[in-house]
Amino acid sequence: MPAPKKTARRSLLVTSAVLSSLALTAPVSHAAPKPSPSTSPSATPPANMSTVGGERLGRPGTQVNLASGVPVLPKDLTARSWVVADAESGEVLAAHNAHWRLAPASTMKMLFADTVLPKFPKTMEHKVVPSDLADVGSGSSMVGIKEGETYSVHDLWLGVFLRSGNDAVHVLSKMNKGIENTVKEMNEHAEELQALDTHAMSPDGYDEPGQVSSAYDLTLIARSGLQKKDFREYCSTVTAKFPGETKKNKKGKSVRETFEIQNTNRLLAGDSDVPVYQGIAGVKNGNTTNAGATFTGVAERGGKVLLVTVMNPEKSEHNEVYKETARLFDWGFKAAGKVQPVGELVPPKSAAQASAQPGANDSGEAGGTGDGQGSSKPAVGASTAGGSTGIGVAIGIAGGVLVLLAAGAFLINRRWPLPDLVRRRGRS
Repeated sequence: MPAPKKTARRSLLVTSAVLSSLALTAPVSHAAPKPSPSTSPSATPPANMSTVGGERLGRPGTQVNLASGVPVLPKDLTARSWVVADAESGEVLAAHNAHWRLAPASTMKMLFADTVLPKFPKTMEHKVVPSDLADVGSGSSMVGIKEGETYSVHDLWLGVFLRSGNDAVHVLSKMNKGIENTVKEMNEHAEELQALDTHAMSPDGYDEPGQVSSAYDLTLIARSGLQKKDFREYCSTVTAKFPGETKKNKKGKSVRETFEIQNTNRLLAGDSDVPVYQGIAGVKNGNTTNAGATFTGVAERGGKVLLVTVMNPEKSEHNEVYKETARLFDWGFKAAGKVQPVGELVPPKSAAQASAQPGANDSGEAGGTGDGQGSSKPAVGASTAGGSTGIGVAIGIAGGVLVLLAAGAFLINRRWPLPDLVRRRGRS
């Protein structure tokens, strides 16, 4: 069957921002003890895992409330860990070893982006020096950045999201006071998000001892990142033009051509054995020797927005991580509104202390002064009106407002309409 026509960006129909009536009453949750940085993930899930988001999410095995009218889960799932969650309400519809700490591969770039993206305006330019690329890991995925060339921050983020370019990650990290500082800020931000299974050792997800995350945490991180307009734009871009190397033409004039890059997310761009998934809108894939294949995706269908994370399918079939993700999306859209949740995606720590902040940026675009001096903990919900966030995702859109109750003591949860994302149709 012919592949669908690809465009650089496709728009998602914006649903109305509906306020729900749930106050911020997140239960106290507990994380499992942090592993030693030298500890590798075990071959089987530990008996005692984190209970962040609910007690059942800390249990090994599949957690789902099957009842009359609830579709059965796909039988051909081989991933070591997965989560299906409602992106708007934060309800976890089903999960399998949700808090199992595993190597995340390039899905760790979601945490990198959520941490660093607000630091620099997209128009800012940077000339690459040798030290920017000196410590990129051997065998890394690269977008093709060249020493001595100048790139805009916008170019660099396209390289991160579309080609999973470790070279782009390292350049942005060096702009952000270096790799060590960036990793430190990522871990601080993970703690703020209550992604307590996550420990970053590198900003790009390159295999390092002790670098772990979980399906639960990656889902939580993606939900945070998707509040930012630029994050949504980059993760939903299918193809883009990327600056090449400056060369002299036949007339001796220096010219810089561009080349096309395509998103390596196969549910977004399609492949020979994987159609573009209807309603897909990002977010990030990964694959390394230690991690296997990992993927977190977001999709909208019938007014429902779901997040699915799949980590390390045992089945070695080509594009298996995308095939299992698609089957879980299909189940989630059928089960949504019928299945009772087994847990929730918790709010960030700051949500409990949120209050209206006059003059906050509600565009969700990457800002900052360009000097890397921004906060090491970008506020989750910085894109929302008032600069605050609720228990659910709170993207600021046209007319969106944050509702405060009892003199700001509680926040009302509101639905998340995912502006600027992608409504897709599968192959016919």
